[in-house]
Amino acid sequence: MTGRVRAGAVVAATVAAVVVGGCSAPPGPSIAPPAGPYYTAPQPEGATVVPPTSPPPRPVDCHEPTASLRPFPDGERPTGPTVDAIRARGRLIVGIDTGSNLMSFRAPATGTVEGFDVDVAREIARDLLGSPDAVDFRILPYTEREHALSDGVVDIVAKTMSITCERREHIDFSSVYYIAHQRILTVDGYPIGGVGDLAGKRVCVGDGTTSLDRIRALQPAAVVVSAPMWADCLVMLQQRQVDAITTDDTLLAGLSTQDPYTRIVGGSLGDEPYGIGIAHHHDDLVRAVNGTLDRIRRDGTWEQLYQRWLTVLGPAPTPPAATYRN
Repeated sequence: MTGRVRAGAVVAATVAAVVVGGCSAPPGPSIAPPAGPYYTAPQPEGATVVPPTSPPPRPVDCHEPTASLRPFPDGERPTGPTVDAIRARGRLIVGIDTGSNLMSFRAPATGTVEGFDVDVAREIARDLLGSPDAVDFRILPYTEREHALSDGVVDIVAKTMSITCERREHIDFSSVYYIAHQRILTVDGYPIGGVGDLAGKRVCVGDGTTSLDRIRALQPAAVVVSAPMWADCLVMLQQRQVDAITTDDTLLAGLSTQDPYTRIVGGSLGDEPYGIGIAHHHDDLVRAVNGTLDRIRRDGTWEQLYQRWLTVLGPAPTPPAATYRN
């Protein structure tokens, strides 16, 4: 089967999977990697090859990047200028992505936004405003997450956002609410079993993500293609424009449920501690969000959310413990 014909078949399988609500289809047969050059159909808008001569940025050291502000004491109602303004508005404005199946996506049958990150945001709204439905979602590209917070476009970002020292220079974070692991997604039958097999291969990553810097550091011989959305990476994989996708296992699992011809391979390339992004100097909101995260760890809500969305990754782990700096 040629690369072009196989790509069309996989796209059809993907559409069918989405129509039934993103449920996983039975595994497809193993297929050999297509011979010949990469398929040259137009790439998704915004997709680009990352220049190989551009070195990864030097890491910034902030000692304890995942340490956050301690929540308000138990029983004390969160208050402060940011929290009070949100209550006066009556809505929590949350930056999300609707193309990350399992974490935050638009359900085909209902059009509603669903997923693990979405439900975490709803729990924050429940505690702040008394209702999990008091939320307005704003769809953000990965590269716009920090700007949307700094410019006041959104109150928080719940978008598989890894806590890093570099990002802490621009925004603040909650405590860690999930720890993902960067891995590799490829087509079943491709001779790719780990990062060592990506030399000379085309690998898709999300623009503005930590996955991009890590794969360039771990496999400088790979040809890295960045794209605005993970769905763009899946399309390019299906169309034989890239050989693999690398990002967090949470996102790869969501892509894999949409295409039975794909599989996650290799071990972890690194941990990705997720935090809720919040603008600098909004300490009252950071403390309020951390109060919600502390509650869902203690009352079993976190495990319920995992069981609802992420069991494809295995049994529910223990919720990540919070680290506070004061």
